[in-house]
Amino acid sequence: MIEQILSPENMRKALLRVEANKGAAGIDGIEVKGLSAYLVANWPSVKQAILKGAYQPRAVRRVSIPKASGGVRLLGIPTVLDRLIQQAVLQVLTPVFDPGFSESSYGFRPKRRGHDAVRQARSYIEQSYRIVVDLDLEQFFDRINHDMLMSRVARKVKDKKVLKLLRAYLNSGVMIDGVRVEQADGTPQGGPLSPLLANIFLDDLDKELEKRGLRFCRYADDCNIYVKSKRAGERVKQSITRFLQDKLKLRVNESKSAVDWSWKRKFLGFSVTTDKQPKIRIAKKSIDRVKDTIRKLTKSSQSMGMEERIAGLCEYLSGWMGYFALCETPSVFKALDEWTRRRLRLCQWTQWKRPKTKYRELIKLGLNHEQVRQTANTRRGNWRTVHTVLIHKTLGTAYWQDQGFKSLLECYNEFRKDWRTAVCRTARTVV
Repeated sequence: MIEQILSPENMRKALLRVEANKGAAGIDGIEVKGLSAYLVANWPSVKQAILKGAYQPRAVRRVSIPKASGGVRLLGIPTVLDRLIQQAVLQVLTPVFDPGFSESSYGFRPKRRGHDAVRQARSYIEQSYRIVVDLDLEQFFDRINHDMLMSRVARKVKDKKVLKLLRAYLNSGVMIDGVRVEQADGTPQGGPLSPLLANIFLDDLDKELEKRGLRFCRYADDCNIYVKSKRAGERVKQSITRFLQDKLKLRVNESKSAVDWSWKRKFLGFSVTTDKQPKIRIAKKSIDRVKDTIRKLTKSSQSMGMEERIAGLCEYLSGWMGYFALCETPSVFKALDEWTRRRLRLCQWTQWKRPKTKYRELIKLGLNHEQVRQTANTRRGNWRTVHTVLIHKTLGTAYWQDQGFKSLLECYNEFRKDWRTAVCRTARTVV
């Protein structure tokens, strides 16, 4: 297997993937764009060290990412060389392990994505499994037991050189404030191998849930189990918590886990409506998060041209919509559009500053003298002023379209149209 990993074809494929993913440099400071030159000079010796079992990965660079729910998520950024080797290992191990994973596991697997998990969850709810056991694993990636993980890898990997290389990566440690710190547990998020190792470790949980005949969806460490009553949900939560603690040595975060109605919980940023045929909707926390970002991009006190501001806003919202277009309640996008345009009006009104400038700009937009005089000299606060009927209509939808702002509702309709076209093409191909 080690020869397959280090084969020229597999390494070339891994190099292209690492270069496409880009990413930050590790502790050695070598960036992705300098990887090819580094390999030309050093790959023969690195390859020989791996074949002899003497290769020692560098410690990962610790990075802290703030969580929307509070606290921080700890990431480990490997060097670009180690990312390359991990990617090469991943490409060989994925076909070995992935076919045996549960059909209800969706995270970081070929031809699967979060949308598939959300649709599957919705189908369970349609079948009257409306109570969800929402399990939150506390610091999962930092608590994976190395010995237990390696024993699960060894079930299918018999090449001792590959096992030694994987163990070396688990023991590589992290660099914190210039000091290398060894870790007895955990597989830091940030490297290509981390998601596969997490799925291997949690496959025992999947098999246990399947053995019990439970309906569930798991995306990495996010696991939702669907039952028909709260009593059943509490019983399942207690027994699965014991299983995780006793068999996998993992902790369940009781403060974030719950047994509740499915429409009161979120899964991968989505929730569902209370209808008999539930629709997928965007969870409230996801709405709050996008609003916080829009506030930062439309901060009226920030000195920025309107063209530049709108370009940045549209770029962000287009990417956001690429994920949340799965939503089946478009009214939320209409409401967000109205709120975002009010934020833009606030920026424009603040940018005009003096009453004289406001008067001149409003006259250009076709208002009469009396209307403009009263509005330009108003004593109302800016946020209230931009919500008045006059400003609302004058700086309305058409005005912002001319300025280059593309509404969320328009983006949503385009995404849904593209999806329907893709589904029709697939159906015709199958037929």
